Amino acid sequence: MSSVLISIGAFVVALGILVMVHEFGHFWVARRLGIRVLRFSVGFGRPIWRWQKGPSDTEFVVAAIPLGGYVRMLDEREGEVAPEQRHLAFNRQPLPRRMAVVVAGPLFNFLFALLAYWLMYVGGVPGIRPIVGTVMPDSPAAVAGIAPRDELVAVDGEPVWTWDGALLELLQGVLDHRRVTLILRREDGTQVTRVLDLAGRSDLLDRSNLLQALGMQPWRPRLAPVIDRVVAGGAAARAGLQPGDRILQADGHAIADWSAWVDYVRARPQQPIRVRVRRGGTEVRLTLVPDRVELDDDIIGRIGAYVRVPPDLGADLRTEVRYGPLAAVGASLRKTWEMSALTLRTLWKMLIGEASVQNISGPLSIAQYAGRTAAVGLTTFLGFLGLISISLGVLNLLPIPVLDGGHLLYYLIELVSGRPLSERAEMFGQRVGLAIIFALMALALFNDFSRLLG
Repeated sequence: MSSVLISIGAFVVALGILVMVHEFGHFWVARRLGIRVLRFSVGFGRPIWRWQKGPSDTEFVVAAIPLGGYVRMLDEREGEVAPEQRHLAFNRQPLPRRMAVVVAGPLFNFLFALLAYWLMYVGGVPGIRPIVGTVMPDSPAAVAGIAPRDELVAVDGEPVWTWDGALLELLQGVLDHRRVTLILRREDGTQVTRVLDLAGRSDLLDRSNLLQALGMQPWRPRLAPVIDRVVAGGAAARAGLQPGDRILQADGHAIADWSAWVDYVRARPQQPIRVRVRRGGTEVRLTLVPDRVELDDDIIGRIGAYVRVPPDLGADLRTEVRYGPLAAVGASLRKTWEMSALTLRTLWKMLIGEASVQNISGPLSIAQYAGRTAAVGLTTFLGFLGLISISLGVLNLLPIPVLDGGHLLYYLIELVSGRPLSERAEMFGQRVGLAIIFALMALALFNDFSRLLG
């Protein structure tokens, strides 16, 4: 229950911040250009809080449905405007001013991402060193000659210090369908160069775990097969496993470590396993039936149990990426550009069918990510805010009516033709745009529920 509350709270905070940033961009530029703003709303529907300094000032509102917001400007298309105030109306402004107001929302999203990433890099980004554990036979990683305990040093000339950074660079190669040059540090300290051939591997974009699709798993310290806690209602709890139990045997086979136990369970969905455990000073025998779970087109067994991890274990795997205030400016600029380009390229790949639309996440998945990053720490949550802010900026610039990009499309048509689009054409575009948005929302929610239901 606490994790659910954290996710909800983090989601509301994240959405509130990002909506305010986006709408403040429209508001700030409109006010600077002499356009009267009637209302600044965070959320839709019935107002639950409002404030207005005076009758001629902007009304600030927090509404009941926190899934967006809007800025309402004085506009003759939405109601009568007194003759003495027509120069303040949005529709009376020259085309460059109207375009500036529209583009300001997404622009502020990108500026906020810059700030979030700057704060993140100055505060220090925790991560796990990119050391390879298992390499699967006949996988792209195995063909390239990557070996267990190799540490990724650079990907196509870009230094990497964490798995997050390495995966981002590898994803660029997957999107480009090209060969990726890796610099690896071997266990003895020597460096070698390997080439990961990703040409023609568009199927990798349909996998939720890119690293696993490439045939690698991160290296993890060897853990004793001791249970720390069990999930209520899971297979482990139903079988009677308890925190502190040490797994000794499964079907008569000795279990040396937690990794061997996980592999044994994953290979036996819905199959009875005779387990012998040490509980305190005695041995206990029980029968365990792992639940059946679908993962990346594979069926695996899962029991709902967590391993006991010593507090100091894996300390040498943890690292932190930190920059000084000036160096962080360049790093945040580069990060914002890379994530913006990656978002656009991924959308394009989905549009032409090279990437699965299952990659589209809805509010439930975003809430989960918000909760997880908030639980890790402030710098991780800032990275999440930067990524979502960039996604909002890119999506709002798409040429879909009802979005900022749709309005910009109308203005470009007006610029070329020399006259505004007809009201009838605008209304038709609005209906098409709403249909597209509702379809995308339905798809995102479908993906959310599909992930939740396994």
